[in-house]
Order: sequence, then C-alpha cells, then structure tokens
Amino acid sequence: MEKVLVLSLICISLCQGWVVQSLEYDHTASIECLRDPMKPLYNGGIIQNGEFNSGLMGWSTHRDIKAGLSSSPSGNKFAVVQRADSLSGAAVPSRSVYQKIQLQGDTHYSLSAWLQVSAGAAHVKAFVKTPNGERVVAGSVSAQSGCWSMLKGGMTAYSSGPGQIFFESDAPVDIWLDSVSLQPFTFDEWDAHRQQSAAKVRRSTVRVVVRGADGAPMANATVIVELLRAGFPFGNTLTKEILDLPAYEKWFTSRFTVATFENEMKWYSTEWTQNNEDYRVADAMLKLAQKYNIKLKAAMQKRLKSVVTRYAGKVIHWDVVNENLHFNFFETKLGPNASPMIYNQVGALDKNAILFMNEFNTLEQPGDPNPVPSKYVAKMKQIQSYPGNSALKLGVGLESHFSTPNIPYMRSALDTLAQLKLPMWLTEVKFLEQVLREGYAHPSVNGMIMWAAWHAKGCYVMCLTDNSFKNLPVGTLVDKLIAEWKTHKTAATTGADGALELDLPHGDYNLTVSHPSLGTNATVRAMTVDAASLASEHLINIKV
Repeated sequence: MEKVLVLSLICISLCQGWVVQSLEYDHTASIECLRDPMKPLYNGGIIQNGEFNSGLMGWSTHRDIKAGLSSSPSGNKFAVVQRADSLSGAAVPSRSVYQKIQLQGDTHYSLSAWLQVSAGAAHVKAFVKTPNGERVVAGSVSAQSGCWSMLKGGMTAYSSGPGQIFFESDAPVDIWLDSVSLQPFTFDEWDAHRQQSAAKVRRSTVRVVVRGADGAPMANATVIVELLRAGFPFGNTLTKEILDLPAYEKWFTSRFTVATFENEMKWYSTEWTQNNEDYRVADAMLKLAQKYNIKLKAAMQKRLKSVVTRYAGKVIHWDVVNENLHFNFFETKLGPNASPMIYNQVGALDKNAILFMNEFNTLEQPGDPNPVPSKYVAKMKQIQSYPGNSALKLGVGLESHFSTPNIPYMRSALDTLAQLKLPMWLTEVKFLEQVLREGYAHPSVNGMIMWAAWHAKGCYVMCLTDNSFKNLPVGTLVDKLIAEWKTHKTAATTGADGALELDLPHGDYNLTVSHPSLGTNATVRAMTVDAASLASEHLINIKV
C-alpha cells in the first residue's frame, strides 16, 4: 500500500501536465563562462535547429553579412557571424543570424541562448521583432571571447503574427551563437505555475494532535487558528510623519512587517551640517518600529562608523553601497576595491545584519548594459573575494522600478541571481500587482518592500492612501494581496485520533483549543510554521 501511495504522488507531480514540467524555475543555467554551452532549455522550444547541428537550416543572415558554421575541439557546432563594416564609415551594430518565428498573442516567451564574441568582451542584446515591427529587448549579457556565456531572458507577445529573433551588439565584434531556445507559455499556464509555486514555498501542511491530561487523544476538540505575524516579510517605506499621526501609525503597522526609512537615516538627514549629528528622528522612528516588531531595513548609502555603530543589532539589513553598478563615487575617490573594502568595514561593525548591494534595472530593463544579472554576479563575486569578506552575510537587493513589467525577463533574472545562493529582496517596488505576485511566488525571493511612502504634500510615484488614511484604489489592491497571502482555515475539529491537518501560510500562530470536557477553560499554544515544517513532519502535541 505504501508503494502504491508513493507512485501515486509521483504521478501527481509529473502527470499533472506540461505546465508543471516545463515552467519549473530554472536553476540549471550557468553563471559561469563555459568552454562549451549547455543544451538548450525546453529542447529549443519553437526554435528550429537551435544547436546548429543541421548547419544554418532555419536561420537567415542580414544582407551583406557573412555567416558560417564552426565547431569547438569537442565537436560542438555553432553559428559564426562576421561583423559587417559600413561603406560610409558610420558605426553599424554587430549582428547574429536570425530566425523567423510565429508569435501567439497573450503569450509569455522564455528565452535562452549561449553567446561568445571574437575578441574581448561585449554587451550583447537579444531582440524579438514583433508582428507590428517593434524591436523588443528580451535580454542581454556581457559576452566574452574564449568561453560561452548564457543569456536568459524573455518577452510577452500581445498580438499574433510573424516575428524574428536575433542578437546584436554595438561593439565591433563577431557574434558566435549556440543552444538557442524560445518557449511559449499562455497567460493561464504562467499564472497556474505561479500559484503552484507560491503554495509550495510560502505554505506548509502541519499536523496538530490534541491530547487530554491523561495523554489520550481528544476527539472533537475545536482548534481556533490565529495568525499573529506573517512569515514572508512584506513592507513599505516609512516617513517621519508617522511620529505625529496616530492614524498613519495604525494604518502602517496593521499591514506591514518590515520597513525602510525613506530618508531619515541617510547622511544628509542626520548630519545636515558637518560634524553636527542629530539622530533624534531616526531614533524615535526605530523605537516605534520596535514597538510593533517591525523589522528595519536601513538605507545606509554613504557612511559607515557613526550610523552602523549606533544601530548595529537593531536593523536586519544595510544597503551598503547603493546602485553600485551604475555609479562609482567611492571607486573614483578610493580606488577599484573601494566597495569591497566598505562592505568589509560594515561587516566588522555589525556582524548580524545582511549587507545588501541594492541596484535598479537588473530586473526592469533588459537593455541597460550596467546592471545585467551577469554583471551583478561579477560585482558580488568581487566583493566576496576581497580579503576578509568570505564570511560576510551578503544579500541581493533589486529595486524593481518598473513601468511596464517584462515578467518573463524578471523571472529569468531572478533565476540567474538565485545561483549566488544569497538572500534576495525586491527593495523599492512601485506597486504593480504582477511584479509582487512574481516575487512572492519565486522560491529564492526572501522578502519585498514597496516604495510607496506617504507624505502630506503628496507621494513619490504613487500613494496607497489619502491624507485621512483611507485606502486609494492601489492601496485596496495591496490589502487584497496581503489578505490573500494570509488566507487560512481559522477553525477546525480534531478527528477520532485527536489529530487534524492544517494548510497554513508560513508565520507565527496561536492555537486555542476548546472542548466540552474543559468547560470555559481553553488552552492556547504558540506555533511557528516555516519551510521546515512539512519536511520534518512537524507534529504538535497539546496537553489540556
């Protein structure tokens, strides 16, 4: 019987359909540069001859561009395109071979390819040309000579018709291409997988056993289930106005479990004039956050000893050097190892907090050459390799400044960054429901903070509430998500064996047990549900 049950469970996970098998989060993609590329994901999807084992069949070249086939010492075949120089002397982009494709409307496409360039390193973009002629950037990578780099990305087609896929660089290089894949997923398939993933990584089933004073199972006992604190950290930006407005305090603390001070810990807020530090506002805000057990993610940004020493042990995260891939303020002043050195010093001052590298456009803009996932990974490895930094608690901070989100690209970027095996947070989300849902469902995202601070004179980008702290439509949608993520059975009755099973979102709970034999004497027990609850067959005995 046990073997039959096991086989049935395997069939459920594998036979439930193409969605589950094809849309699992990809943790096989390499963040290293390899001698030979891996096999294409999804067996190439809709791409013909993605491994070029049949020469250039299915592929075409732009006019006046010379393309051919080459192979590695191991026998792996790949496409080689020689750069075409403009007869007029004007700069022209380097291009790869291209393939004509048929796009389906209302469909997400996951893209992957392996790229190499003839010399040095070059930023190579993947383009999908849509039926209306638009060139959509579906991903990019810093490709190198001498080894293969994987580009992961994606795009969404909103109309059906003919399209193209190709790769391009502004650098004067030849582009080598192999193991190309483009896999379609309907919106329903994508959403179904996201829901399955959220249920898997954010919830667990626990078994509760109620026993009487004599140790015997207590049948027909009523168990009231109260969620005290959600396990997945979801927060918002906090401003100093909360100190003077009880309505703001109530609105904020009833929703969010983590907070980032918008400006109150930044250098210019606590040292407006040089050598005159004033932490009164920041101290008061921290005290209020501690009162409600709201964890603080501090935006440190520019300085070390003063602020870190003052708040060490009281915050869970530091944004150590903000937007480090776009800007190089400290490197220009202190040399190429300035950032790793600063992380080293902050780690010495606060050994418990996670030290984040916070960056924008890593998720939002696949065409931005500065913060692409491959460069983010390289910068983080530079920080880790600095003497004394190997044991630092580092984290990946992704600002999530979306306008129109490219959800397939967002997922591919999260997959790539997940291979660093570091805590990963969406740190400055301007509300977009699909972005929050994607982050919540991704198994490697550890928390999310919105950038939706309230101000009496108006909000930056968006407001969740009006000045009377009544929800605006966006705030109502946020509350809907919070309620959805907390949904659980609030009461259940034990069976003849005194047991019951509860499917619960991760978090801290109180279980209140009542039974006719107890009269008015109910018993309350605390319980924490987390990712280990199911794996360890979490069992709670309640003696009443």
